[in-house]
Amino acid sequence: MLLPLALAIVMLGMGLSLVPEDFGRIMRFPKAVAVGSACQVLLLPLIGALITLVVPMQPELAVGLIVLAACPGGPSSNLITYLAKGDVALSVTLTAVSSSIIVFTIPLCANLALRHFLGESAAIALPVGSTILQIFVITLLPTAIGMGIRHRFPTGARRLEKQMSRLAASLLALIILLLAIREGSKLPEFLVQVGIGVVLLNLLAMLTGFLAAKVFQLPLAQQICVAIEVGIQNGTLAIAITAGLLNNPDMAVPAAVYSLLMYVTGFGAILYGRQSLGSASGVKG
Repeated sequence: MLLPLALAIVMLGMGLSLVPEDFGRIMRFPKAVAVGSACQVLLLPLIGALITLVVPMQPELAVGLIVLAACPGGPSSNLITYLAKGDVALSVTLTAVSSSIIVFTIPLCANLALRHFLGESAAIALPVGSTILQIFVITLLPTAIGMGIRHRFPTGARRLEKQMSRLAASLLALIILLLAIREGSKLPEFLVQVGIGVVLLNLLAMLTGFLAAKVFQLPLAQQICVAIEVGIQNGTLAIAITAGLLNNPDMAVPAAVYSLLMYVTGFGAILYGRQSLGSASGVKG
């Protein structure tokens, strides 16, 4: 019960920060939204699958890594983009778009991973239809409620958003702690196995997003935004799906480790963005 609640609070908080105009930006940044969304929805799961084939790990951890790779960005990516002086409006738009699409893509990716790593019968454990409904209830529905509250009570929504962020961070920390206690005996072995894979996923995802944005000649602020949005996944959603819907705490280990490590690379992105964009504005001035 704690996992879906934590995720619903995270998504409610994100909804409190969104307005309908955020989705309207798709028309203003069509190329940037297309590039970022394609990297998140198509390339990230492929990168995750490739890592599981190259880095030896237990089947449950491999499934967990692919589920993590299929997850969208989240509130953390928006915050890191802001601190890195990236395009925050684009970041929020990409988060909103990918959060809508993953309702359909995550069950498909999870089933393929279950079928490949745990056998064909395991795929039955995650029915696509009911999983889509459950992900909708704990992601899009709270987001829509948050947007409704923001539209009706804008001042109160801004105050409530801060409280939701603190509560969500506390719940995520508690969930990771409970997972660490429950999996205590296996944790050192898991960390050795999944640590390399998680770091590779984080770094390769960021690099893919950055290079794709560069190839399509997006402005520097949007390049940094796409790199962060593609590189920082919603670990809370991955934990909710693996430990909650799939009822397998072992599968949640990659997301738990990732939720801690992503802030290290996120800090690096902040330093790079502030230095690069600061230099660019200095040259223009």
